[in-house]
Amino acid sequence: MSEFAPPLSPQTPQSGKKKSLLRLFRFGMVGALGFMWDAGTVYALRDIIGLNAAVLAAYFVAATLNWMANRFWTFGDVGRHDHPFLQWLRFLSANSLGFLLNRGTVYLLFFFIPFCVHFPIIALAAGALAGMFANFKLSERLVFRERPPTSVMDLAEISTGVTDAEIPCPADKTDP
Repeated sequence: MSEFAPPLSPQTPQSGKKKSLLRLFRFGMVGALGFMWDAGTVYALRDIIGLNAAVLAAYFVAATLNWMANRFWTFGDVGRHDHPFLQWLRFLSANSLGFLLNRGTVYLLFFFIPFCVHFPIIALAAGALAGMFANFKLSERLVFRERPPTSVMDLAEISTGVTDAEIPCPADKTDP
């Protein structure tokens, strides 16, 4: 358990909703920091490697820092059973939909509104908002949870909602 995140006990369905709302709030706070890391990286790199490459590189910088902050603060009470590198990779892959929404919005704004090329912070803000809720739900369901998937099929079932990520699957039970 992280010293930065107080335990969030899941005793009742109502406390589960409160826990999820608190996590969403924390995720949003981390996302605001991520937006600053993202924009700072774009502005630092755009004259060196060009705007398009800077926008791509900045995503991975911000996503990595967001994963670290979410691991220790937003979801500090769950998901610590995974190796950090494997969890980081799962975070990046789980948030690939958020990546497409985020960077798709950014590049569409660059293409259709040339003003955004000169002031990329506007496109970056719109992109961050476009991907935030998808990233939260995918992070909550696939990355930071009580039980890791036991197989690729288990991961697919969790991600599609066929199986609850927090309830042990039959393969997790030991036969008497």
